[in-house]
Amino acid sequence: MNPTPLLDTINLPQDLRRLDKQQLPQLSDELRAFLLDSVCRTGGHFASNLGAVELTVALHYVYHTPEDHLVWDVGHQSYPHKILTGRRARMDSMRQYGGLAGFPKRSESEYDDFGVGHSSTSIGAALGMAVADKLAGNGRRSVAIIGDGAMTAGQAFEALNNAGDMDVDLLVILNDNEMSISPNVGALPKYLASNVVRDVKGLVKSFKQKSEKLLDMLPGALDMAQRVENKIKHMVDDGTQPSLSLFNNFGFSYSGPVDGHDVLKLTEVLQDMRSRKGPQLLHIITKKGQGYKLAENDPVGFHAVGKFDPCQGPAKAAAPAKPTYTQVFGQWLIDQAKADPKLVAITPAMREGSGLVAFEQAFPERYFDVGIAEQHAVTFAAGLACEGAKPVVAIYSTFLQRAYDQLIHDVALQNLPVLFAIDRAGIVGADGPTHAGAYDLSFLRCIPNLVVATPSDEAECRLLLSTCHALNQPAAVRYPRGSGTGAALSGSLDTVAVGKGVLRRQGETVALVAFGSMVAPALQAAEALNASVADMRFVKPLDEDLLLQLAATHDYLVTVEENSIQGGAGSAVLEALAKHGITKPVLLLGIADTVTEHGDPAKLLADLGLNAEGIRTQAEQWLAAQATV
Repeated sequence: MNPTPLLDTINLPQDLRRLDKQQLPQLSDELRAFLLDSVCRTGGHFASNLGAVELTVALHYVYHTPEDHLVWDVGHQSYPHKILTGRRARMDSMRQYGGLAGFPKRSESEYDDFGVGHSSTSIGAALGMAVADKLAGNGRRSVAIIGDGAMTAGQAFEALNNAGDMDVDLLVILNDNEMSISPNVGALPKYLASNVVRDVKGLVKSFKQKSEKLLDMLPGALDMAQRVENKIKHMVDDGTQPSLSLFNNFGFSYSGPVDGHDVLKLTEVLQDMRSRKGPQLLHIITKKGQGYKLAENDPVGFHAVGKFDPCQGPAKAAAPAKPTYTQVFGQWLIDQAKADPKLVAITPAMREGSGLVAFEQAFPERYFDVGIAEQHAVTFAAGLACEGAKPVVAIYSTFLQRAYDQLIHDVALQNLPVLFAIDRAGIVGADGPTHAGAYDLSFLRCIPNLVVATPSDEAECRLLLSTCHALNQPAAVRYPRGSGTGAALSGSLDTVAVGKGVLRRQGETVALVAFGSMVAPALQAAEALNASVADMRFVKPLDEDLLLQLAATHDYLVTVEENSIQGGAGSAVLEALAKHGITKPVLLLGIADTVTEHGDPAKLLADLGLNAEGIRTQAEQWLAAQATV
């Protein structure tokens, strides 16, 4: 580990604020070195954290945290913040079960003002805090730190629009690194990245540095040059500078752009900003991966990493023995696009995570990254469908929550043929509760016109994707994170009957009614229980014929799903039984009514009783209790 003598003296921000300002560059270097040593041993978000080191140091040096509020957008750049706020000794537990969360978490520290994991919430939350503090008259300050593409989302602009018309002291820091996970897309990033602004200011600065000594020798020359410099800056800043014009029109007083890696300059600017009144926006320029050449050169690859050798970077991952569901989807999408020229693919800034890299290369004209804008992604898909296209929206379960109204209002009520490929359904692991796909079956199955499918393995995933794409109505196929079961893939685009399940195992007395990822552990548990196992395939429409057959031939039913028990697939089974007047003991297994933790997915599923042993144990205990009734 690299020596960090100055950082070792910092346990809390008040220790940092006792340093001489000239020590801050050294502290920043040590913090970056500690971050490298830490993340290479635990894995986690990396490039964004490297880019936020100087900003984090300057913020805690100037602002009186935790009384003042720092609200981080998305939060995957908050590791330096955690290190400086009393959690340095626990960084080796990052994103592990029982350890530190990978995002700010209010229950973890008083310095985490707002829990986060999704984008574009910082301005609204910080505005709420600023208004509350104004009403309380306590003089606290609120800062929203937004970047990594989060400013492209509508919610950020809703908050800007609200804040800019209010008499409230709020600072928004736009951490502009031209990246989200992938390079930013859309008009706004191009607007902010005006070459005129950056090049002219850079030219002025360079000329000034190189000419000062010469100008000092000429009477009056330096004063004249400074007037010229100010005139050029005025010409750039006064209306022709895109960011100034944009944010001033929102009612914010714009400052910048400022070098986000000059900690002394940042500190000076922030000290001035803290004393200002009204809505302020500070535009800083940073580099994702700053200070670690491998990450600077590959910010996409270093956005999130596993454990790695800091001298060599992460080893290239070997191809998994079993393909991931994401890979299965990506290959299906290419195959289906070759067969159907109407297919188009849409992602809200999740090209890599959703498996669309190869599709973009193969069909660039049919690939649309709309930025971090889930609501727009769904309505955009609806518009495409209105004119005969067959849109496939590749989206994580947790992010689809952000577009629920559009899913209902724009797609389902108009019965438009949009296919939602829902990745990361169920427990996701290290990213924790903000990213868990625990609710989609519950919120999807109540929507009219929508077909909801739950593939149980890789082959089923292709089969159900093809089936749902062929429909002339809205459909969703939800699948988990990680590898499948090893099922053989045919490469075909075959379809199956909608709303029909499959009996995978014939047993006696007990029938396990399983959905999606829970079919495999249910089959394992069934061996000890001598139970039947039904792979229901669809949550909506439910295979009522198969369900009635199971109810007629078994004494007990156990439903199993990787989704919230409340309102989920098990609830659909109970509703169907009630509809047909069938009274039968039914045990519902799924994700309990609790906030899930972060950690190893296998451990989390075991804790929830959703592995093979947990299913068997819960069923046996329930059956024993039934016998005593």
